[in-house]
Amino acid sequence: QMRLVESGGGLVQPGGSLKLSCTASEFRVDTTAIAWFRQAPGKEREGVSCISNAGATTNYGDSAKGRFTISRDNAKNTVYLQMNSLKPEDTAIYYCARRRYGLKWCHESVNEYDYWGQGTQVTVYS
Repeated sequence: QMRLVESGGGLVQPGGSLKLSCTASEFRVDTTAIAWFRQAPGKEREGVSCISNAGATTNYGDSAKGRFTISRDNAKNTVYLQMNSLKPEDTAIYYCARRRYGLKWCHESVNEYDYWGQGTQVTVYS
């Protein structure tokens, strides 16, 4: 069964960095688009960043621009999210997801993704 597993979350002070990992099973991450989303308490899940099958990357909203970088290691079948200069407002559960039907290009809507990981908690505290 296709599966995604996130790791790398934790507690960090403002200005710190974390690198999240998303490892896939039963499908190749370089054949489809993989996105990172996040959900803060009381808020809707929002797109953070996405990488297409061809390796093109997209950041969504203003939160990730200039601070977050998505990348992929095909040999490890893993997608990463490098997060720098973290702020308290980055506190959320971070999820990775596969584009529905294995489509190759990115989309910002949560409804366009079918397989989701269990999430990893990121807490930025001062």
